[in-house]
Amino acid sequence: MDKNGNILMKKYEVGRLLGKGTFAKVYYGKNLQTGESVAIKVIDKEKVLKVGLINQTKREIAVMRLIKHQNVMQLHEVMATKTKIYFVIEFAKGGELFNKVKKGKLKENTARKYFQQLISAVSFCHNRGVYHRDLKPENLLLDENGTLKVSDFGLSALSDSKRQDGLLHTTCGTPAYVAPEVIGRKGYDGAKADIWSCGVILFVLLTAYLPFHDPNLIEMYRKISRAEYKCPPWLSPQVRRLLSRILDPNPQTRISIEEIMETPWFQKGYDSKATRNKTGDNEIPHTDTDSVSSHSSPDIAAETKVELARPASLNAFDIISLSTGFDLSGFFVRKDQKDEVRFTSSKSTSAIISKLEEIASRLRLSVKKKDDSSMRLEGSDEGWNWTLSIDVEIFEIASSFHVVEVKKSSGDTLDYQNMLRQDIRPALGEIICAWEGEQQEQ
Repeated sequence: MDKNGNILMKKYEVGRLLGKGTFAKVYYGKNLQTGESVAIKVIDKEKVLKVGLINQTKREIAVMRLIKHQNVMQLHEVMATKTKIYFVIEFAKGGELFNKVKKGKLKENTARKYFQQLISAVSFCHNRGVYHRDLKPENLLLDENGTLKVSDFGLSALSDSKRQDGLLHTTCGTPAYVAPEVIGRKGYDGAKADIWSCGVILFVLLTAYLPFHDPNLIEMYRKISRAEYKCPPWLSPQVRRLLSRILDPNPQTRISIEEIMETPWFQKGYDSKATRNKTGDNEIPHTDTDSVSSHSSPDIAAETKVELARPASLNAFDIISLSTGFDLSGFFVRKDQKDEVRFTSSKSTSAIISKLEEIASRLRLSVKKKDDSSMRLEGSDEGWNWTLSIDVEIFEIASSFHVVEVKKSSGDTLDYQNMLRQDIRPALGEIICAWEGEQQEQ
């Protein structure tokens, strides 16, 4: 390390901060041997271990080693010390494609160019048995020549992740871009789910807004499940037809990657040679991924003195909110709806129900289960609240993240509000991550 304290592993000069997430920061870097610009992603190993994401980090390394394509961010090197993991990645000087969309819709030819590069990259990934599962404009970067680069394979899955039914079962992704079958919890084809996300991205590029949007998260999911969206009048008939075939809520009849690439709209100006893979490149230097998770792995060199802020501890509310611009509290609206409130929880459905049953017993409310994720709490003849009836429904957003809707179905509103404020809410305790749009504690 030099006297300025910004040389990493005697090989990379670490510069300005490019961006930060909940448990990682990305810095601009320069290879001292070649002068090449790189991005250095610095992950706090202790925090990753604490929240159980070490396997996800290992998978990201394995996936990025598999994918060598002109339109995929390249991983140059992975290094680890006792406390940090370093990803040395191709530097995308042009930033996020999302930044272009924020300025307004793209011309159809420009959107087509980016979509062609996206589909080429996704096709190559699928042929290698890799499913991205979090495709969105924020994860599409641009190099200095404006070439699209797919990034962030942290939620990706390999074909060997499939169960015996040949499907993936982990619910993940960014809500507005996720396919309806992923929400449905019945297993899904990773390739078909990625195709749906590509369709949402194409719509966003052409319109500068989301096809499925609602301030109520549950209502947005209902729109996604029915593919309820409207194309603006400026879209050409050809792209409208293509969107309708991609945003097909039935994965069995949804268009395939090969069929997308054969459509006249996609073929216009498409140069397949320009999107060929990079199989001739040198291999990524090997890093033992076990050292990534080891508490006792030796320092392979003195660590950089770049100050890395310690991220706040993660709960499920934080994890679901990692995406740029995705604040889940914005989905909790209808604040004027006095009879209906919601809270988020990182506990399992059974744990939430068990806690509600315990509270109901204490308040002398009877419990009537409608199914595995909904119930009704009713007042009894013994209590003062005998006319009160409360419906509870639990929505699984991810395996460890739920939205719980609590709604008065009958009885006095003031009694309901008092019970909610004085009895139910305090008794829920650690079950709650955040309540009705409140910010989680930092």
